[in-house]
Amino acid sequence: MSQSTVRLTVAQALVRFLSAQYTERDGVRHRLVAGTWGIFGHGNVAGIGQALLQAGEDVMPYHQGRNEQSMVHAAVGYARQLGRLSAQAVTTSIGPGATNLVTGAALATINRLPVLLLPGDYFASHAPDPLLQQLEHPTEADVSVNDTLRPVSRYFDRITRPEALVPSALNAMRVLADPAETGAVTLALPQDVQAEAYDWPEEFFAERVWYVRRPAPDPVELAAAVEAIRAAERPLIVAGGGVHHSEAEAALKAFVEATGIPVSSTQAGKGSLRYDHPADLGGIGHTGTSVSDDLARAADLVIGVGTRYTDFTTASGTLFQNPDVRFLNLNITGFDAHKLAARTLVCDARTGLEMLLDALAGHRVSEAYEAEYRTGKERWDAVVEAAHRADDETAVPTQTQVLGALDAVVGDDDVVINAAGSLPGDLHKLWRSRSPRQYHLEYGYSCMGYEIPAGIGVQQAAPDTVVWSLVGDGTYLMMPTEIVTAVQEGLPVNIVLIQNHGYASIGGLSAETGGERFGTDYRYRAADGTFTGAPLPVDLAANAASLGMDVLRAKTVGELRAALAAARASDRPTCVYVETDAVNPASPGAEAWWDVPVAEVASREAAVEARERYERNVAGRRHHL
Repeated sequence: MSQSTVRLTVAQALVRFLSAQYTERDGVRHRLVAGTWGIFGHGNVAGIGQALLQAGEDVMPYHQGRNEQSMVHAAVGYARQLGRLSAQAVTTSIGPGATNLVTGAALATINRLPVLLLPGDYFASHAPDPLLQQLEHPTEADVSVNDTLRPVSRYFDRITRPEALVPSALNAMRVLADPAETGAVTLALPQDVQAEAYDWPEEFFAERVWYVRRPAPDPVELAAAVEAIRAAERPLIVAGGGVHHSEAEAALKAFVEATGIPVSSTQAGKGSLRYDHPADLGGIGHTGTSVSDDLARAADLVIGVGTRYTDFTTASGTLFQNPDVRFLNLNITGFDAHKLAARTLVCDARTGLEMLLDALAGHRVSEAYEAEYRTGKERWDAVVEAAHRADDETAVPTQTQVLGALDAVVGDDDVVINAAGSLPGDLHKLWRSRSPRQYHLEYGYSCMGYEIPAGIGVQQAAPDTVVWSLVGDGTYLMMPTEIVTAVQEGLPVNIVLIQNHGYASIGGLSAETGGERFGTDYRYRAADGTFTGAPLPVDLAANAASLGMDVLRAKTVGELRAALAAARASDRPTCVYVETDAVNPASPGAEAWWDVPVAEVASREAAVEARERYERNVAGRRHHL
């Protein structure tokens, strides 16, 4: 019997195929690829561009972006908001459009978030060779600039023949939908192949559902984990982003309330418990709270749930100091579960927590331990109150007072987005997360420029949600372009733009490591050639207004409160612009170390002193075996 076929170009077939792909978890179905971002050039305009136009918005919604990197950021924000169950694609031309994808791809893969990348490529036929924007390699004719995407993609293929699309497209969907494998997926599309026709089997376009697994732990591993928890006197849970990806927040809450084991969170895991839960101790590590880090130093069992233990979490290997400390890692990937020589539970976070709870029936930590961490939490709550409080409504606000003013305005389901600068440290210590999706910190790649496009992606994923993108002046100058997209699409993203005239975070780090804030301030050159003159007269608020945003300027604490309330009530993209008191930042200091190597020899006194501090700190590093 002959198989029914339909004649389409490769690009038309790909768009039609993507429109029929779904994920399903816990009986809830989502479009796997719910839309496509695109900027068109000669490498994709007549292929993917024509295919999207022909398919129409009902089949594959199209989103117009202004920068290829920021389109990926928007897609990542979308995928994170929807728990990795739905993703977006990004199409570009060849050349700079394609290489602009690399940073976004790295961010997606490092954070384990799905995005489909569809860059144009050279002619597979090599008929015009070299063509416009083609990289010529003298010994490898099949290399193109798209090969830069290989190391930052979880799956990569170049479709050089039409029939090769079938297995490659299926593999791409498999990786996007797999919670243990997901990240950036790249299908490089030679521009001649995009436009080439082929007789496709109709079955290729049938609706296909990719079931997102919730694997259970191995019984032997589960029994060992239960034994370890029962034996521990000072256990501590480190909640990572996997708690959110698995929608395991309710399971974690039930586990904590039954066992009394406290929870500290990574940047990706913050909000796993609501901030006012008695067992929620806030952030952990270099940017963590004092109560979290004090308990971590004395913990005899660290239970990692969905975390990959970055150096910020472990304080570069100096945080967990109990001589008898052991680790138990519950993670859907064996790669992360085995870190720190841990006992492992390779499983879905929600499933694993539920099975642990059943197996630990009746077990609870001591009353003395609970009293200890609750007292520490009360002490830290007083620190938060002091950092947020502004007694003078006419004063220029500090950065922490900006967070306090925002804290007073947000609703429980608002989403607050940030990625880089000094804000991540203040937010990790001081933000009061009210719901699982409220705290949206991209800190796997800590990519400046993520916040504004990610806000657009979150707004697309949750149209009725109030979204706040928190950006400093350094981040804003990196990538404000998608403001135009928010205005074009009528997406009421709120930007809180904090002006402190430079790279505040790196300026502080530079001072700590002997760099004396070199090259971190936005100032005129002084007579000696250094950037120590007057602040640059850059009006970022005027820039945001020129791109179409409503702009509210706030000079005082009182004006800031009013501006934030007005922004939240607005149905337009709105920017709240505020200059902060950089002289008195009022940020709580670091509660744990972070390893940034310092010059071993130097002629300047600041660097010599910094090296002495470095050697004292690095002496505390441990290898957990």
